[in-house]
Amino acid sequence: MKNYTQSPLPFQGQKRKFLSHVKQVLANSSNDATYVDLFGGSGILSHTIKQLKPSAKVIYNDYDNFSKRLSAVAQTNVLLDKIRLITNNLVKDKVICEPYKSEILKTIKQKEIEAGYVDYITLSSSLLFSAQYANDYEELSRQTFYNKVRQSNYFTENYLQGVYIVRKDYRELFEQYKELDDVVFLVDPPYLSTDCSTYSSDNYWKLKDYLNVIDVLVDTNYLYFTSNKSQIVELCEWMEGRTDNGDVNPFKGSTTVCINTTLNHTSKYTDMMLYKLD
Repeated sequence: MKNYTQSPLPFQGQKRKFLSHVKQVLANSSNDATYVDLFGGSGILSHTIKQLKPSAKVIYNDYDNFSKRLSAVAQTNVLLDKIRLITNNLVKDKVICEPYKSEILKTIKQKEIEAGYVDYITLSSSLLFSAQYANDYEELSRQTFYNKVRQSNYFTENYLQGVYIVRKDYRELFEQYKELDDVVFLVDPPYLSTDCSTYSSDNYWKLKDYLNVIDVLVDTNYLYFTSNKSQIVELCEWMEGRTDNGDVNPFKGSTTVCINTTLNHTSKYTDMMLYKLD
């Protein structure tokens, strides 16, 4: 079975840089534990843990309906084949002008009518400027196209094999598994104050949302992902220092792994993984 080191389809905010750290952290954990990926995202964490612990029960909460994109990969590849024919003689990485842009849009719309679905996020990575995504035809048609068309087909075979796929509110899923004796929660919510337009909700995650998520970290085994931009760790430390109850800080006693990330020459931040395992 193929061991994927990143999501097989484009996904905003996937955790591929942390995979080696996740393997190290979980190397000595139970092979028969239950691992619950509350915000499954691209599924790369669930896939990695299932590869590492084949006998473990891994629950992937398809919070963003990523499995729908996986199931449509064959028609996505067919569509990209047609787009390659249109852009074959155009300069790579340059703006796609008319009449080529209109021809591409016509091809996409025809496929959507025929199949009833088009994976616009995957198409965006081949047609839009870096880190720009469209969720539907209208959004895509308003954007400037660039000739970044992927030259090979996407491969997703057996990506989530052996993983239990559910789609629930993370709080409901947590309640379902929190009483198990041997359970580890993977907690990777959308980052605070970041654009979540490619997630299942098109709203921004606010501080209130983050504070609600922290409830799942109290008295549990967890791997929690955030960034220094959220300042959620500092907030919990601040709260702890102003109360007599150390339990207000679920990160107390946890270990932190940091990775510096550069989006461009003006945008840098630190990705963080905090974990606590008995």
